[in-house]
Amino acid sequence: GMTTMSRETVNYVVEKTRELMAAPTCSAETKASAQAWLDSIGTDREAAQTQKYIAELEADIMPIDNLIGFAESEAGAKVVGGAEAAGQVAAHAKEIKAAGAKYCDCPACVAVAEILEKKGDLLQ
Repeated sequence: GMTTMSRETVNYVVEKTRELMAAPTCSAETKASAQAWLDSIGTDREAAQTQKYIAELEADIMPIDNLIGFAESEAGAKVVGGAEAAGQVAAHAKEIKAAGAKYCDCPACVAVAEILEKKGDLLQ
């Protein structure tokens, strides 16, 4: 049957999904999942695709402790461009964690967090 998800919620999440897809830190996988969800809106696949999309986002968002661990690892240093940059990322992550952040604050993770705040409405 038709989903009871409000159009307002859908429009908001569509907007955040586009932000996510445009984020330089959005993975190809996440982008594909986001596009599949956008394509399913208004079809009989919407409810199932929404569940898949939420599951993908929950798997992709980086908890702040993971970010700190990653920034302090050799692999992380390579990704962000050296030990100095990695140190700055780790310091920043510890700072936002102390302020109460649960997740990484790169543009992709911020968009995902905003979408996941609507999870209850989306999965009705």
